[in-house]
Amino acid sequence: MATFLSRLGRFSFRRRRLVALLWVVLLVGTGVLAGRAAAAPPNDFSMPGTEAQQAYDLLEKDFPELNADGASARVVFRAEGGKVTDPETRGAIGETVRALGADPQVARVTDPFTTRSVSPDGTTAYAQVSYQVSSSELAEESRAALRETVEQAASRELTVEAGGNAVDAKAAGHSSEAVGLAVAAVVLVLTFGSLLAAGLPLLTAVLGVGIGALTIRALAGPLGLGSTTTGLAVMIGLAVGIDYALFVVSRYRAELARDRGREDAAAHAVGTAGSAVVFAGLTVVIALAGLAVVGIPLLTQMGLAAAGTVVVAVLIAVTLIPALLGLCGRRIGPARPRRKIPRRQAMGVRWARFVVRRPVAALLAGAALLGVVALPAASLEMGLPGDDSKPVSTTQRRAYDMIAEGFGPGHNGPLTVVVQADGDTDGDTGAESAARRVARQIDGREDVAAVGQPRLSASGDTAVLSVVPAASPSSTQTAGLVHALREPAFAADSDTQVLVTGTTAMNADVSQKLSDALIPYLGLVVGLAFVLLIAVFRSLLVPLKAALGFLWSVLAGLGAVVAVFQWGWLGSVLGVTEPGPIVSVMPVFMVGVVFGLAMDYEVFLVTRMREAYVHGQSPKDSVISGFEHSGRVVAAAAVIMISVFAAFLGSEEQILKTIGFGLAAAVLFDAFVVRMTLVPAVLALLGRSAWSLPRWLDRLVPDLDVEGERLERGPRGVTAEEKNGADPVGAPAGHVPGN
Repeated sequence: MATFLSRLGRFSFRRRRLVALLWVVLLVGTGVLAGRAAAAPPNDFSMPGTEAQQAYDLLEKDFPELNADGASARVVFRAEGGKVTDPETRGAIGETVRALGADPQVARVTDPFTTRSVSPDGTTAYAQVSYQVSSSELAEESRAALRETVEQAASRELTVEAGGNAVDAKAAGHSSEAVGLAVAAVVLVLTFGSLLAAGLPLLTAVLGVGIGALTIRALAGPLGLGSTTTGLAVMIGLAVGIDYALFVVSRYRAELARDRGREDAAAHAVGTAGSAVVFAGLTVVIALAGLAVVGIPLLTQMGLAAAGTVVVAVLIAVTLIPALLGLCGRRIGPARPRRKIPRRQAMGVRWARFVVRRPVAALLAGAALLGVVALPAASLEMGLPGDDSKPVSTTQRRAYDMIAEGFGPGHNGPLTVVVQADGDTDGDTGAESAARRVARQIDGREDVAAVGQPRLSASGDTAVLSVVPAASPSSTQTAGLVHALREPAFAADSDTQVLVTGTTAMNADVSQKLSDALIPYLGLVVGLAFVLLIAVFRSLLVPLKAALGFLWSVLAGLGAVVAVFQWGWLGSVLGVTEPGPIVSVMPVFMVGVVFGLAMDYEVFLVTRMREAYVHGQSPKDSVISGFEHSGRVVAAAAVIMISVFAAFLGSEEQILKTIGFGLAAAVLFDAFVVRMTLVPAVLALLGRSAWSLPRWLDRLVPDLDVEGERLERGPRGVTAEEKNGADPVGAPAGHVPGN
């Protein structure tokens, strides 16, 4: 592997203008295709295999007029100092209802006085707005019209607020990515001490993300990729793109410092650091593509799109980076040790020596720290964010609170019960009779506030009724009600089928599906990566240590998320106004993303240690050597990654805040506690056994030569073919461009 990549790097350096031109052509080509492509389809929020989705499909077939999958809004009115039934107030509400129905995308608007949607004390009422299209297809003009109508209806005598997915604004801007890039630029300048060297990783990362995003846009129509598929691809592509380029550029400057020629330095950098990039990228791709195991179409699309962007980042690191290094020539110089600080006294080396001298103490201290941080994860409660999780400054949250105060918390998340039956009973259709029986059973429960009248389909074999829980949508009591209504006892006979759906039921199903998929997904990702790392490190203990360290990082990250977003610790500092259940996708998401990124640091740091060991250093000295050459760069890469993720704390969306904080915390623990404390401590304790492989397995595992041992067999890494004047990839013999 190292030999092939070294040849590829040498070819890219020699043919630098051609390689750079090819990447520019690729960017322009994807841009043209994206510009001509049809608009991205709406996001597929379907959840195959769940009862809630089955009921939604049945409603769409038998009750198309209900627009079960359409966007919706609930406009809430509260009279200040009077009642909504007062003539003047009632007239104002009627005008608002008519104005809401004037939008061309609105299917229907309910009149609160006709549907009896008035609170018992007469102070609060609400109108339900149903749209013909889903939330992702809803035009921004319709959202703006809804907000404008609500604002115009408000007065001193009447408070008007709106909630629901039709109110949510579409994703705006890229300020979070901009903040992350700004921090990354500062870190890169401090790391390299050169604006040009620092600019290369930023330039190539943006290029890679651009190509990835444009490719997703071009393929959106043919592959059915949703409009939000690029979100994860941009976040991950930006982070790994900077990191991968950072490692190759850093190794190039280190090779220049060893008095290699520029072409040899580029070839050696791609052969060694590039090998680490390739295998680190493979672990990230495995983790992201493995999200398909969960069985949620949107999550699968996001994972595959992000994996494709990572592949682009890897290809850029091993081809475009050496080409750009050739174009820059002498303007990018060799790495120089810090003045006034001898190399042996550098912070990374001193820390490595400390850990190697006291491995047991470092191991226990690091494990204790991670254990304490991970403790809150035992209290993890999962759910999907709703209007109750939004800041009190938003109209959605105020509408939610007004409904809870006027009608009861359960009215914010009514359940939809679908009853399907065949045959006639006493002149009634089977579905109608069964629905009435089910309604009577439900109405007698203490955890139910109200049950609506059954509504019969045109075919007569399906009925639907609304059930209002006594508790809030996100409460465990409501989740228990959903499960209770799905018990076979409610069906009463084999000819009757009872299904429960609605936003609350769908959230419960999604949470259960994600929970059930976590262990298989974890096994798949860790198992495949374990096999890959055996080939990379030619060891059993190093991959095992890497996997266990990753589990510690994920648990610590989840513990920090629970403490902040569920318990409310440091909430005022981090902008968490409403603690509550953690978004259901978070554990699976963290397993996938954090595993890939954790293996990045493992591969980058430990391959340099193995390289030193293979070249004759003792186990402990190889650990110190790994820190001497890679510690500072790994730390810089981690700070960049943390900055990119932490920038999303500035988002108004709770889910983005949670994901950004969780990933930033997990990377912090993994890079600075696991990889820089636990890893050297364990390797120091294991000694030579860490790098050993059973003989029978050694014969089966291919020798990938990630550490570049074969590159050192010739002078300055020049292979036998190159000595004889042959270009490794196809450049004319003897063609050596000037530096």
